[in-house]
Amino acid sequence: MTLNKIILHEDYSKLSRLEKNIVLIQLHHPVIYSTHIFPVCVPDSTTKVSPNNLCWISGWGMLSADKFLQAPFPLLDAEVSLIDEEECTTFFQTPEVSITEYDVIKDDVLCAGDLTNQKSFCRGDSGGPLVCILNSFWYVVGLANWNGACLEPIHSPNIFTKVSYFSDWIKQKKANTPAADVSSAPLEEIASSLRGWGNYSAGITLKPRISTTLLSSQALLLQSIWLRIL
Repeated sequence: MTLNKIILHEDYSKLSRLEKNIVLIQLHHPVIYSTHIFPVCVPDSTTKVSPNNLCWISGWGMLSADKFLQAPFPLLDAEVSLIDEEECTTFFQTPEVSITEYDVIKDDVLCAGDLTNQKSFCRGDSGGPLVCILNSFWYVVGLANWNGACLEPIHSPNIFTKVSYFSDWIKQKKANTPAADVSSAPLEEIASSLRGWGNYSAGITLKPRISTTLLSSQALLLQSIWLRIL
């Protein structure tokens, strides 16, 4: 897949790791569906998700702050629970975890995690999906945004960009963005990390899962953006 355009939220600021941390990515060509590549629903502003909903995170990031994912680099996932805003805020008022004055838990983010089983996303998972089952359909409820150190013991839940908060913004950008000029698309190459995957023993099974959000045939993909201040 080749990239045509990046649409950054107009109010994003590098001074905050949390606020308006979202971007749309337009591809040159529509994604081709298969048995393991298919769209996930985008919630609107009225979509409600309760802590009882089944939710999952996934990614190819580090296993912990000091441990990298090893070959053949399988996509990992974990079941997590949503945490309400009031409870979430208390986790970031302890000596172990703190956030700056710019990083207050606001309406455009949500929290989820599993502190009991020490499940968390880590470095390299930023922008990955938080998906939940609603009425028998999978919805991308959040995008991995920020967390404390992913070293055991994990003291705080993960913070996600709240997709439903940006529902109107997503619809506006979809409507106002022209279709990509496919004639300008560069030749695609197989990523070096994907070459040779078929050479592993038959005992290793790779299980592709949803990791982005397909919005339309216009091929707009939703991801959160992670900009580090150097």
